[in-house]
Amino acid sequence: MYGKIAIGCKLTVLTGMHIGGSSVFSSIGAVDSPVVRDSLTGEPMLPGSSLKGKLRTLLAKAIKNHYLTQECKDDPPELKRLFGSSGDNRRKEDPKPARLQFADAFLINADQLKKRTGMTEIKFENTISRLTAVANPRQIERVVRGAEFAINLVYDIEEPAEVEGDIANLAKGLKLLSMDYLGGHGTRGYGKVAFSDFHLEVKAGSCPVELPKLLKLLEEVEDYGIFALQA
Repeated sequence: MYGKIAIGCKLTVLTGMHIGGSSVFSSIGAVDSPVVRDSLTGEPMLPGSSLKGKLRTLLAKAIKNHYLTQECKDDPPELKRLFGSSGDNRRKEDPKPARLQFADAFLINADQLKKRTGMTEIKFENTISRLTAVANPRQIERVVRGAEFAINLVYDIEEPAEVEGDIANLAKGLKLLSMDYLGGHGTRGYGKVAFSDFHLEVKAGSCPVELPKLLKLLEEVEDYGIFALQA
């Protein structure tokens, strides 16, 4: 059996998010660390690689119950088939294509943000030497709280018996991310995100599992955004 399921949802930024872009040229007084932007519109974007890498890392820690993550080649089979593997000659293991495809995500409420305070903000920070008390000021650009991105994934149906387990693992990764952070400086409050408005559609072939059952697995993620917005 082979088919494709389109998976979509909305990612809402709950605290300023920084995913760094290029700063090859910086004029005097420019931001030290800008965010990555769409070259077509100039608006902040969320690279699919950033979301994929974070989900894989969190799931690797959770499934192997090990705080120190291992190399991707040592990931458990359920992660290799979901995110892909380059193979391992030592183990005579062939490369595995990823069943999940991650698209870059773009702002869906840019006009609203522009009318409010803008799409990004500049946060001034200092690192201070404990020994000399010398301050090292810097400026970090962040995507503002309230920014919304359209998340689009494609899941390849290959093994009917593994579809539900694969989607359950995707949901688990999104739950973990909802209680973690996306981008840099997360331990200082950056990058808290929430997921909502999930929808699924079979785009090719047929799905061996009823879509409402898979959708229910993903909708459970909505209860985890910044601890379900309850504190």
